[in-house]
This record gives sequence, C-alpha cells and structure tokens, in this order.
Amino acid sequence: MSSRVSNYSERRTNGTSDNDTNPRPRASAHTSRASQSQHDQRSTRSPQSANINPAHKRSASGNPRPASRTAEERRTERTTVTTKEKLISRTRSPDRRSRDAPPPEKRKSKEAPKPRHSDTKSRDSRTDVPPTSWEPVANLTPHTSAPLAIRVSIPPSASEAPVSLQPQPLHELSLEAQEAAIIEDLLFVFMGYEGQYIRYAYSYDPNEERDRLAGPEFKILPGLDPSLQDLTLSMLKMATYYSALETFVDVQSREEFGAVNHALCAAIRKSLHDYLIMVAQLETQFLTNETFTLHLLNVHILPTSQMMFQLYSLAHEFLKRNALLDDESSEDSDPDDIENILENLKRGGDLVPGNMTGKKVCKGGVVIGLITKRLETMSGDPAARSLLTSLLRDASRPYMAMLNEWLHHGEIKDPHSEFLIKEQKSIRRDRLEQDYTDDYWERRYTVREHDIPPQLVAVKEKVLLAGKYLNVVRECGGVDVSKVAQDVPKSFDDPHFLDNVNNAYAHANESLMKLLLTTHALPARLQSLKHYFFLDPSDYFTYFMELSASELRKPVKSVNIIKLQSLLDLVLRQPGSIVSMDPFKEDVHVEMNEVGLIKMLQRVVNITGIEQGEALQPSSSQPIENDKNAVGFTSLQLDYTVPFPVSLVISRKTVWRYQALFRYLLSLRYLESQLATTWQTHNTGVVWCHKSSIRRIEIWKRRVWTLRARMVVFVQQLLYFCTLEVIEPNWQSLMSRLKAKDGSIDGSGKPDRTVDELMQDHVDFLDTCLKGCMLTNGKLIRIHSKLMQTCTVFAAHMNWLSRELEKSDPDLIGPIKPPNMTDKEWKRFQAIKSQKSHGDSGSTSQLQDEETRVNNLFEIIRNWEKNFSRHLQILLDALNHYAATETVVLLSLCARLATANQGTDFSGPRNEEDVAA
Repeated sequence: MSSRVSNYSERRTNGTSDNDTNPRPRASAHTSRASQSQHDQRSTRSPQSANINPAHKRSASGNPRPASRTAEERRTERTTVTTKEKLISRTRSPDRRSRDAPPPEKRKSKEAPKPRHSDTKSRDSRTDVPPTSWEPVANLTPHTSAPLAIRVSIPPSASEAPVSLQPQPLHELSLEAQEAAIIEDLLFVFMGYEGQYIRYAYSYDPNEERDRLAGPEFKILPGLDPSLQDLTLSMLKMATYYSALETFVDVQSREEFGAVNHALCAAIRKSLHDYLIMVAQLETQFLTNETFTLHLLNVHILPTSQMMFQLYSLAHEFLKRNALLDDESSEDSDPDDIENILENLKRGGDLVPGNMTGKKVCKGGVVIGLITKRLETMSGDPAARSLLTSLLRDASRPYMAMLNEWLHHGEIKDPHSEFLIKEQKSIRRDRLEQDYTDDYWERRYTVREHDIPPQLVAVKEKVLLAGKYLNVVRECGGVDVSKVAQDVPKSFDDPHFLDNVNNAYAHANESLMKLLLTTHALPARLQSLKHYFFLDPSDYFTYFMELSASELRKPVKSVNIIKLQSLLDLVLRQPGSIVSMDPFKEDVHVEMNEVGLIKMLQRVVNITGIEQGEALQPSSSQPIENDKNAVGFTSLQLDYTVPFPVSLVISRKTVWRYQALFRYLLSLRYLESQLATTWQTHNTGVVWCHKSSIRRIEIWKRRVWTLRARMVVFVQQLLYFCTLEVIEPNWQSLMSRLKAKDGSIDGSGKPDRTVDELMQDHVDFLDTCLKGCMLTNGKLIRIHSKLMQTCTVFAAHMNWLSRELEKSDPDLIGPIKPPNMTDKEWKRFQAIKSQKSHGDSGSTSQLQDEETRVNNLFEIIRNWEKNFSRHLQILLDALNHYAATETVVLLSLCARLATANQGTDFSGPRNEEDVAA
C-alpha cells in the first residue's frame, strides 16, 4: 500500500492536535522529507521508528515523502509497490515489460529466505521473498466484429497471487488505516480492477461471458470494521454495474446486433467515459483533501450510482431478450426470420444479413421499444427520465436515417435486417409476367409486425405505402436519389416526426397516382381491356370468329396459334372499327387453354385455406386435367401484356379474372351463334320447311323449334344480364373514380384515395363481375354447366336430326311430290329414294320402320326437354335463394329466365332432392 494510506492513518490520529496547537510550515516539511527519503530507503527498518510521529500530509505521487516512517508504514509501502507492479503488468505489453524489468541477477536475493516456522513470525520475512513464480503477462485477444471492444486479456485473479504478495491483514491495521486502504481499493474496483482487500467472489469467473455480463460480485477480506464494511458493500454495487456495462457494450457492439444497438452502445460508452472522469476526480480528492472520508465518497457517488443502476437495468433487459444471461430464457429463433430464410432459399435467394446467428437477436425496433417502455415506467424519476430520453434519442438516430431514406427515396438501406419494413430481394419485377399472386406488390415489401417501434405502430401502414409508392416512382426515374431531404427529424421526440411521415405519404401517393393516371394512361388501358375481354364492341370479334372458324373447329392441340394471331391482328387493324384506334392493340395475344372453363372455375372455387389475394388462382401443385374433347372454340382465350408500373394495377391476378370473364362471355356468344345456325337450318332446310302430311311429325317439329327458342332465350338473357346489368354498371362506377381529378372522388384535386385503394377498386370490380356472373359459386357453376352442355348437344345434333326427319317423313319418301318443293329438290329426293329402295323388304316393314323412327324422335326431344327444363328450374330456384341471401341483382335474371320455362312440367319450386341434383 502506498504512502498515502500511512499518511492518511497518521493524519487521522494526530492531525487534530497538530492543527489546533502547532501548525507546521508545509514548505519546510517537504524539504526535510525530500532530504531524508533516500537515506530512509537504504537504511534498515527498526522498530524504534514506530515511535516517531512527525506531521504527515496526504500528497499525490511524485511529491516528497515524509522524512520518518514507522515499520508498519514501510511494510505497507513495500506491499503497495509490489501490488502496483502487479497492476502495471496487467496492461503493459510484453515488450515494454521485458524492457522495464530489472536484470535477473538484481532481482535475486543475496541470501536465501528462511522458511517460515510459525504464524506469529514477523511479516518482514515474507515481504522479502521475491515473486519468482508469478509473472502475469497482458496479451491481445483476437479481433471481433465489435471494433471498439476491449482487446486486452483478462488479468489473473488476485487470489491466485503468491503468499508473499498478499497485503497485511485488515485486523492488524488501525481504523484510520483500514478506511484509507478501503478507499484506495474502491477507486480501483470502481474501474473494474480487483483491490488488495476487495476481490472477486469465488462464484465469479471472469473468463465466462455470462458472468461478466451479469457483473462481478465482490468480497471483502475479513478483519474490516463493521461500520466500514456495510458502507463499502453498498458502494460495491456501482462497481458491479460498471463491469457489467463494459462487457455489455463490447458484446452488444458486434456486427450482428445492428446499427441501433451500435448507437445505443456508443451512448452508453459516453456515459461510462463520464463515469471514469468522476472516478479520477474522486482520486484527486482522496490525494489532496485531508477531510475526505468513506462517507464523503459515498455521498459523491450516489447520483452516479443511480445512473449506473438505470443503465444496468436497461442492459439486463436486453440481455434477457437476447437470451445471453440464463439458459432458461433461451428461445428459438424469430419465426419471422425463419420464414424469411426459408422463403429466400425456396426462391433461390441468399440468407438475409442479420439472420445468420443461431439465437434470437434483439435489434432495431425492439431495442427502441424496450427503451421507450422503460422510459414510460421511469417517467416519475427526473434523472432516469433524462438519461433514458438521451439514450432513446441517440439510439434512434440510425433508425430514423433508414426511415427517412425509405420515406423520401423509396430505398431500404438495412444491412442488419432491423428496419420495420422487410424487403424480399428475391421477388423481382421481371416476375410480374408469371406472378398470379401479386408477390411483387404484396410480398416484396412487408411489415415486420414484431419489430415495430411503439412510435410507428399507428402509422405503420402509411410508412409501408409511402416507401412502396416512391419505390415504384423511383424505378421509373421519377425520384432523384442524390437529393438529400432537408429538415427531416433525427429522432422520435422531434415534434415534426408525425408530420414528416404524413407529408411523405401524401407526396408518394400523389406522385404514383400521377404516374399511373397521366403518364401511363391507366384509364385508357382499362378501356382497352374492356374492348378485348368484355367484347365491347363485339363486331370485330364476330368478324374474327368467322375468319378463324375453320381453325377453331380443330382439336386444341392441332390449332395453329400463329395463324390465329395473324387473323386477330388483321381484324384489329381493319379500318372503321373502334379497336383500330386503340394504341394498345399490340399488347393483345391469342393463346389456348386446354383446361375447360367449367373445370377451371370449379378448381378455383373448391380451393380452401389459401391466402388473401390467391382466391382465383388454382394451386400449381394440383394436377391439371386437360379436356380431351376441347376444340379451338372452347379453349380460346386472350392474353394482355402490361408494362411496369401499370402491371401493379393490371397484374396477372387481375388478367386471370379478365380471362375467366372473357371465356364465359365467349362460350355464351359461341352457343348463341350455334343456336342461330340451328334457327337458320330450321328456316331454310327443306325437311323443316316442308309441311308434312303426318300430324305427329309437325307436332315434333314445333316442339324442336320451341326448345330451340327457349334455349336462345336462356343464352341471350344470360348475355344481356352479364354485360348490361353486371359488367357495365360496375365498370361505370370504376371509371367514375378514375376520371376524378388526381384520383379524388369529388374532383377537388386533393388525392383522397391511395394507389392501394385504386388497386383494390379494380380487383373489387372484377370480383363483383365474377360473382354477378355466377362464376364464384360451385353449385351455380355445376347447374350452368349442365344447361350449357344440353344446349351445345342440341345444336351439334341438328344435322343428325335433319337426316332422321328426312327418313321419317313419308312425304319425302313416297312417290308424290310435296307441293312446296321445287322440281330440283324433288329430283334429289327421288335419287336418294331410289338408292334406298333396293334394300327395302316391303311397304309394311317400311311403314313399321317409319313409325319406329317417329317414336324415337319423340323420345329424343322428350329427353332434351326434360333435361333442359329440369336444370333450368333448378337454376331458377338457386338464383331465387342467392338473390334473397347474397345479392338482389339476381332477381331480374330470375324473372326473365322464368319465361323460358313457363308451361312445362318443371315450372314452379322444386323439391330438395331435385335442387341437390
């Protein structure tokens, strides 16, 4: 122990009488001490020197020492010198240590020390033993990802020092000497070092990171006065806080903890620097102030101790969240991170930076949230509130920098994955052409729900949309990324923080709306889609169907798509048509879908448990069964190429909806054309126009004509309902929103609606059309499929019925010419008759054959009528039910379709069995 301890003890013993009766001149005292110091060091210590009691003064190192010292003081000084050498050896580099060490021959004692025979022997013999076997050396630890972490190796524990270096027991010291020794030890312990009498507890392992993070526990060697011991123990808590915080800063500053943790550690390191300045000031007081006591030291450190306690408690919460303290608190990795990693690996991407650690890392918004929560808890403590506010301000600066970059430039500069917006870089813009789930818009940028700072919870959607909108505008060259945003808030406590978010959101929304509606002509794009997919107008498409009829009648695998595309381009460029003036006609393409419309819709409506936005796209994992009887007419569909950024609104998901509606309208148009061809056959064919002499045949003809007319009514009413009562009103409602100035509803110029609302309006329009056209209800789809199939079979078998009628009518078979036939037609029938007469067995059998044929014809038409009427009535009952429970718009269709089923056996409500069938 240094001379300051002996000076302090003697000053406490004799200073009162000296100060009262005999003040000493300090200059002369220093001079006399300086003259005698060298002689005292070379002279042999004697017990008589203990009786000398000159005036002493506590002085800093380097000042002249007292001229005379007691044996106890000299022993204390020798022990202190060796302890200082030990402390110096902790931090001195190996080269400097070897350079400053004395030669080996000088360190060896001339006389071998005598062995110690009893505990009562003088301690002078122990202090003369040189420390030959204990030479601690300071080393540099390897580099870590924390640039400012302490790299000096951990010094050995004081308990491992040899007996010769152990200090004088406390019970041998006076009360004043104990107090001086404890104060000096506390100054070392406050800086994270062991003292002579204050050491680490046996349960503390400085080589274990968990122990260092929790902070060391200290023990005091026995023999200390109880009053000093209680006060010392209360002050040792601050040393525990400092050591723990120093390790916390080193650990939390590693790269994987993110920029927010780095900023927080920098703020804590600044506080620790101020703490060390305070310790240095306390040491100065100890060296120069004669009235400095342990109680005074305790008073001085109380405010700092409270500050260190707040920092330690905050760090403890972070460590528990990071599972760095207890094994019980260790949790699995963040599910969001696991999902993120698996998603990236599935898409062929790399691991996201910051997610490569095996344990959960508390970073980003979680750090800000913990500080904010603790700030709310400690709001009643002014000192704690001031400290935590300062920490929150410093820690949030890098987060606010990322937020401002996202809000004002649409970019994410987040190397540690700690921002509240998560970017999936594997989802690229070039996937929009094959993306049926809107992954680019819905999942390219998402919110990390568990990492949102409390200050951003209320505006998280605005933050997400503002950056997404600006990101699109930036990719189209509409944002100058080199321009630095001015007057942006740097921390969450800035009064303009929320205004910054709202203004950035309004600017981004206005920019993207202008880009879509004006620069890329979104309304014109939608009008073009209506022309092609909703057959409005349909004159060009009728012409296309006539030109390509021969090709479309082929099986789907034999259809020449290149030829169909050429015919479509020819029709679209035909002068006089509305579509010829369409600037986007180059984006329309012909393709074939081998999956039938009904089967495709049924596969969609039967999907359950899928995510939002995927309701209309069948799962790719399900096997697709192609329609074996598919021809060009039933497989034809159009495709539409949309450039970015319009592809965000007219995405593949919405194009699929357009294609479903187009195929449905096309099937109705094609069936109408088939029934129209049947009507033409009935009005121009000889076998149908001829009035037979047999009444039953005429009755049969009228039943066929009536069934055809009912089918035409069914198809035309469906077409009218889908186009004029479903699609057109919803289309007008959509366009009214787009035509308003700047996207506002009232035309005031203020954008009341966002781009996401515009996209949702478009999707809602298509979903409403699909629902109104009965394409989203599995039961209605099945009933509609049976009706369409009945009509298609009826129209397809009309030529066969004509031949059967010709064979069944006696007027066409007999020798008498019908009055309404020309000579040419009669000759043709006679030729056919003569060819068949050679195989006839007789008139009786011929008449019997004709009777059987007529009966078969009646049976066929009866089955068709029954099938059509029954399913039509089931459809009417289902429509009435859904009109009452879902949408009232179906009532008008029910009223019109009921006219096609009047007068039949199936008119009226059906039984449950019939409806279920």
